[in-house]
Amino acid sequence: MFTTLEYLLSQLDTTGPTTTGQFGGYRLNSHFQPIYSLSHMRLIGHEALMRAQNTESQAVSPLAVFESCPDEDAQTRCDQISSMVHLSNYQRQDRSGEWLFVNLSPASFMRLATEQRTSSIDRILNQFGVPTESLVLEVLEAQTTDTGAFEQAVRHCRQAGALIAIDDFGAGHSNFDRVWRLQPDIVKLDRSLVARGAREPRIQRVIAQMASLLHECGSMVLMEGIETEDEALLALDCDADLVQGYYYGRPQPALMPKRHAPDSLLKGLQDLSAHRERQRQANHERTAPYTKAIWHAGVMLGASRSLEQACRSFLSLPNAEACYVLDAKGYQIGTSLWSPSAQAPDTQNATNPLLDGQGACWARRHYFRRAMEHVSQPQITRPYRSMLGRHQCVTASMAYRCQDEQGNTVWRVICGDIRWD
Repeated sequence: MFTTLEYLLSQLDTTGPTTTGQFGGYRLNSHFQPIYSLSHMRLIGHEALMRAQNTESQAVSPLAVFESCPDEDAQTRCDQISSMVHLSNYQRQDRSGEWLFVNLSPASFMRLATEQRTSSIDRILNQFGVPTESLVLEVLEAQTTDTGAFEQAVRHCRQAGALIAIDDFGAGHSNFDRVWRLQPDIVKLDRSLVARGAREPRIQRVIAQMASLLHECGSMVLMEGIETEDEALLALDCDADLVQGYYYGRPQPALMPKRHAPDSLLKGLQDLSAHRERQRQANHERTAPYTKAIWHAGVMLGASRSLEQACRSFLSLPNAEACYVLDAKGYQIGTSLWSPSAQAPDTQNATNPLLDGQGACWARRHYFRRAMEHVSQPQITRPYRSMLGRHQCVTASMAYRCQDEQGNTVWRVICGDIRWD
């Protein structure tokens, strides 16, 4: 049964300096964590977070409070009381022109939004003087199995004027198909992705691509749980729109001042150009021997030297794997020439059918297209998953001019793959 607004209000105590709520043997209160826009370089809202105490005034985790609920109805009632505590404490600090992020379980979200209860959102917000357009309902979409009901709830909440945020994207069973269908206003990337991305360059590239796809879906990207300078730089580098985390501000009862901009936010923006320059320089130093060697190979092949002679310097470099030649349409001419360390690929390798590249068309690959767009200039790709094994590689390439067997002047592209673990 749906809990009435009157009952929920009766569980609130507004006589103290902050509003508290009573649920079972717990007293519920609010903390607010600031959320910032990287482009605007200032505060744009807060996420409301439950804080709870037991009958002995000891702090209890929100998870323990919800685990004490005997059934889904009790969990929803707890969610509703906690949300109203947040709205009351937010309103008591007299704020406007910002977003208030409120977490709801999927069950609470669907109960609030369906069965002709859209008006209940308005009633609750009007009770506390919070504009509907200031409310961001934050839900864990991946936890619900009733996709149709969830999508209907999203539509109803949108009709009421609230924004929708999907939390913890990248964890559990979240996927882009559901994001395409739901079209949330904001997607919050899971904290575990942020932490891994700051440690592992390969994961950073994946996160940047995820952010780009989410933007294509029409959603803003919020990176939460940012605690270090490296994670802050990751958010900037991956083109996140919004950020929150201890690095910018911890949850506390009081809201941050309007248009607040912490030193850590400004410092990150100032450091980004230096960070990218360091990355560029490091990548250049690492790739320079390979691009120089592939340029030398192209010059020698243009002078009618053999592939073995031309590629000897390249294949002697550490982690060099193979060299091969493409025609002007991107088709591989002959077989690949392997480095001594990769001379005999494992015949039991699961990707063994891909080892023979003769006649393969690589016209779609960046290393071919970029070489043909910048002839006689060596090119280098970003890391990608090699087709020759379970590892990352990069490819150096250069388009050069030579004579074919009939004496015609033609363009060829020399390519060299480099293991890039």
